[in-house]
Parts: sequence; structure tokens; C-alpha cells
Amino acid sequence: MPFTITNNVAEFNVYEGAKINYSHGQTGSDEIWIKPADLLFQSNIREQDTVCTNDHGYKTFFNTGGDLGFDLFSASFYLITRYEEYLPYNKDIYGRYAHENSLAFKENFLQLPLINIWLKHFRLLVRQRFPQLELREPAFVFLPTYDIDMAWSYKNKGLIRNMGGFFKDMLNGRFNLVKERYAVLQNKMEDPFASFNWLYDFHDKYHLSPVYFFLVAKKNGIYDKNIDPALPSMQQLIKQHAEKYLVGIHPSWQSGDSKDGIINEKEVLENIISQKVVYSRQHYIRFHFPETDRSLIEAGIKHDFSMGYGSINGFRASVASTYPWYDLENENQTNLMIHPFCFMEANAYYEQKISSAEAMDELKFFTYQLQQVGGTMITIWHNNFLGSSSQFKNWKDIYQQWVSEVIAFRQAVI
Repeated sequence: MPFTITNNVAEFNVYEGAKINYSHGQTGSDEIWIKPADLLFQSNIREQDTVCTNDHGYKTFFNTGGDLGFDLFSASFYLITRYEEYLPYNKDIYGRYAHENSLAFKENFLQLPLINIWLKHFRLLVRQRFPQLELREPAFVFLPTYDIDMAWSYKNKGLIRNMGGFFKDMLNGRFNLVKERYAVLQNKMEDPFASFNWLYDFHDKYHLSPVYFFLVAKKNGIYDKNIDPALPSMQQLIKQHAEKYLVGIHPSWQSGDSKDGIINEKEVLENIISQKVVYSRQHYIRFHFPETDRSLIEAGIKHDFSMGYGSINGFRASVASTYPWYDLENENQTNLMIHPFCFMEANAYYEQKISSAEAMDELKFFTYQLQQVGGTMITIWHNNFLGSSSQFKNWKDIYQQWVSEVIAFRQAVI
């Protein structure tokens, strides 16, 4: 929809169509008046007054009055740019921004796509004030994504890693895993992390177009335990996925958020699939503003799927829509597109320590919220949760059940 921005009051007043007044003074009754909180007029980064109220049935801050009661633009900008992550903060055990620092966590709206909720109510106001406008409603979208940190539990790990795992299981009395390892290595049993064929059929059944992110560190580390990308079996697996799906890089812990580290691993993946890689998601969701995003841009990444927490599920930027990353320090909108996720099964299992049934309830809650506002639901799953490992029993079942319900909703709406 075409629009014009003006700071000419006379031009604004004589305009006869729909108009939004973003200033400190109301000019008439034929407008929507949003009174500024001044954040968007500042040129430096500083602590902001973000006291929240719940006057409208949802949380707001930068409460200035006007037709909405708060500065929608400043509040959205504060959340979506991750303004608070440019300020001093406490780090978690992995050196990341701890979610406990965030306004969303402190004010109990981390589980809500608050910006999408604000925009839904804003559209209602626009329709009431300007019924002649035809506003298009956003549609709910589901996008499955997968992180392949360790493609196989036993296979293709080499003699030393398997011997180490064998003795570790023996010393800890995990004799069932000793037998399992032996059976897999003797080709008498499928590797418990090998869920790839099942996922092929699953995506075909529901007509899904997922994105896969592969960890291709050249050497293992304490947090990088991927299969050697130089192995023909690993390269073949990656190629098969690239032929059918979108494939991206999963920058390792070792690469940090450095440009050179990301470029080196990106080149490894590009050489395997013989195509440019423009999709990325940080391993362990470890990133820092603005350094990581600048490094991604310099490395040629166009789409980043890291916006979420690696410690709790929810909406890190309080939004469930794709948007361009804004470099707050340089006051510059970039071409790097951010795709926020709201659910990762590893968060539910390792960090929140909830059962698969409780994770199902969490998934349904997020789904309902996004269906109400027409948001994009991006989930992260790992192949090991969807295989036959007894450690992750029932997780595959709840994923199947939940996806079938999501698809049923989508078909009903269509």
C-alpha cells in the first residue's frame, strides 16, 4: 500500500485519506494520533524507562497517551532491535545474554508475540477510523527447521571416539548402550540418531519445506561434536538434503561470532553442496549484538534463524514475523533478514527440564497465540530427538501429533 511521510503540518491537515499523526500534539479528529516517547529521535544508546502497564488487556510501555495509550513505534523498536542487549547485562554460563535480564521475562510476556498482538489491535483501530481502507490480514505460517549437530550416535565416529564411548558406558553400567553400539557398528541395527529417512517421508506427507542447518566444524571441541565433514558419508547426507531442501550453516562454538570462523565453515559447506550458502543459525544460539550479525553479513549470510534463546522457549524479540536486522550502533537497517523461532525441543528437555507431554502443551500454547495474530511459527528440532534413542522416548510422537494438528488447522483455514 503506497504511503507518504511528511513533516509539513499544512500538507498533513489537508490530506483527505487515512493518516497517522506521530507527534506531540493532536491536529484533528480525522487521524490516528500516536504520541512519541522520543526514543526514535535519540542518537545514542542509554537506559530507557520501560515501566509496563496492563491497561489494554496486554502489556505496554512507553505509555504516552494518544489514541493507543502508548508509543507503538518506540516500544516495537525497543524490542525488535534488542535494544536492551546493547546495554550492560549479566551473562549465562555460556557467555550469552541471559534471558532473565530481559524486559519480556521480568514482565511475564516472553511467551507472547507481543508486537504481533499490538499490531492486531492497531489494525482494528485503523479499520474503525478508516473503514475505506482494505487491510490484508497476515496468515499463520509454520516453518520447521532442524539443527544437525551430530548426525549419528555411533556410526562414522571413528575408532577412537567409539572406543572412548564404549568404555565410558561400561564404567557407568550402561550395558544396554554397549549392546546398542555394538549392534549399530555391526550393521544389525539402525543408528538411533538416524531419523533422516523418516523425516523425508514426514515432510512429503504434510507438504512441508523445512530448513536444515549443518554443523561442519573441522575438528571436535567440548561443544562441537559433529561428524567430520570430510567423511564421504557425511558429505553424502548433506548433499541429499541440499538437493531437496534449503540448507544452511550452523556456525560452531569454535568459530565464535568471528567473520573468519563463519566464512571458513561456510566454505566447507559450500564446497560440499556446490552452491552458495545464505542461511545460518548459531550453534548453542550463541551470539552477541552487534558483532555476530555484522560478521554474518560480511560472510555473505542473508538469512539468520538465531533469534531466540538457548535457555528458554519464547519470543526473544517479542515478534513472530521476519524482519531486517537493524544495527543500532550504526543506526543502519541492513539486508540481513531475521527469522525468529519460539520453540526448541532442547530448551524444553535440557533447560526447562519438562516432559514431552508438557512440551506438547507449550507447543499448543505458542501455536494458538500465533494463529490468533497470523504469526510465523518456527520450531527447532534435532535429529537425535526424532530417532529411536531411548533417551528421547515419546518426543517423536508428540512432534508427529502436533504437526498433524497444525496442518489440519491450516487446511481448515484454506
